[in-house]
Amino acid sequence: MRPEACNRLVATVVLLAASCAVTDTAPERARAAPNIVFILADDHAAHAIGAYGAKPAVTPHIDRIAAEGLRFENAFCGNAICAPARATLLTGTHSHIHGVIDNAARFDGSQPHFASALRAAGYQTALVGKWHLKSEPTGFDHWEVFPDQGQYYNPQLQSAAGTRRVEGYASEVVTDLALEWLEQRDSQRPFLLCLHHKAPHRSWEPGPKELALFADEELPEPATLLDDYSTRAAGAAAQEMSVARDLTPFDLKLAKPTPTRPEDLAAWSRAYDAENAALAQQPLEGDARTRWNFQRYLKDYLRCVAGVDASVGRVLDWLDRRGLARDTLVIYASDQGFFLGEHGWYDKRWIYEESLRFPLLVRWPGVISPGTTEERLVSGIDLAPTLCELGGAAALPRAQGMSLAPLLRGDPSATWRDAIYYRYYEYPEPHRVEPHYGLRTATHKLVHFPRLGATELYDLRADPRELRNLAHDPRHADLAARLDAQLLRLAEQYGDRL
Repeated sequence: MRPEACNRLVATVVLLAASCAVTDTAPERARAAPNIVFILADDHAAHAIGAYGAKPAVTPHIDRIAAEGLRFENAFCGNAICAPARATLLTGTHSHIHGVIDNAARFDGSQPHFASALRAAGYQTALVGKWHLKSEPTGFDHWEVFPDQGQYYNPQLQSAAGTRRVEGYASEVVTDLALEWLEQRDSQRPFLLCLHHKAPHRSWEPGPKELALFADEELPEPATLLDDYSTRAAGAAAQEMSVARDLTPFDLKLAKPTPTRPEDLAAWSRAYDAENAALAQQPLEGDARTRWNFQRYLKDYLRCVAGVDASVGRVLDWLDRRGLARDTLVIYASDQGFFLGEHGWYDKRWIYEESLRFPLLVRWPGVISPGTTEERLVSGIDLAPTLCELGGAAALPRAQGMSLAPLLRGDPSATWRDAIYYRYYEYPEPHRVEPHYGLRTATHKLVHFPRLGATELYDLRADPRELRNLAHDPRHADLAARLDAQLLRLAEQYGDRL
């Protein structure tokens, strides 16, 4: 037999063998462009994920994405507050470009973003869960979202058809709806599913299944829980996001419970009533009360995280059962980071590491090597260009980020940035966090507080907790000047006026 005929015979045998294994997902297996599942949590700190070293860890399913894919060690947001960060992830632009500089702004959905681009490229697109951008979602064939922040228990959901209330716990409800859409999708076309959780956003109301976690445990405190802010600009002490004084009775589960179903109320009572009664009998003051607040806050926060993790497990299992795991890019991220008692704080907003850094985990079997890490500096502006490239969509004309595709493929030679740009605007309410802007390199951070006329400079290698401000140390004057010049170049590059 001639070689060409032999090759044709082999090819025919391979095709016949493949046809014997055909399922309803075969068209998806043949595609170069992956399905995309983008799971976004709200306020999920990287340091609350086992894959990032969290102890205790309540994230086995999220950790699975890291174990089977890539963990970005240095992913940073450009404005650590929910609506601006979400608009940045969508558009690949900084706040001054997409227009959502704070939580009061309304997102203009007519501007280019990755969902619209992927839809135009042939993807079927869906968004379920938290939107939080005031306008109606655009670029999605199907959407059902929480009005504003949404509720943890028996949430309302808004869609093009109107608003309805769904009984259950938010993390479970949105997962049910997401899987329902996946079951009904057109299996001949690639899909983009954005599954966006409310949790673990304030006021950290755990689901019934997670309420018993940590019941008899004392969680470790961060070293800076009782920080006195003596080395930093005045704004650090003036904020209103203190674990000691700014958590409300509702945050601390000392007020009327949210659940209404009898079985949920019973679980709520078992979780909180005895400890609340003990506090009422013997009130605490000073550092002792700060520590009590911290334990209640962090336990509830991690309980909410555990609920999100259970949702992630359900989605991964669904992909496995349908034979779609290999052809699906799974992304787990948060809009920004969050303070878990560090510097005595909850919430986010600051350029300091705990809120600046967000988790970014990506799995794509056959492309991403399992269990890999990436140290290069990644920004929230990078997600949209990445998804457009991987999905074969047209590049977004205003995008300011860099596609992460070379990093996903493990290309060590990819030219990359040496600093990320940051700017926070919202002041005074809520939380009275001073407006500031700055940059972070691999080793240092420079921050300006224009209203205060103050500057901070940190050596992140020697001072990872950012407690020693070097801005006024003459030994670091040259470094400060170089970083200042670099910051101005970044502002110019991104078209921002400082």
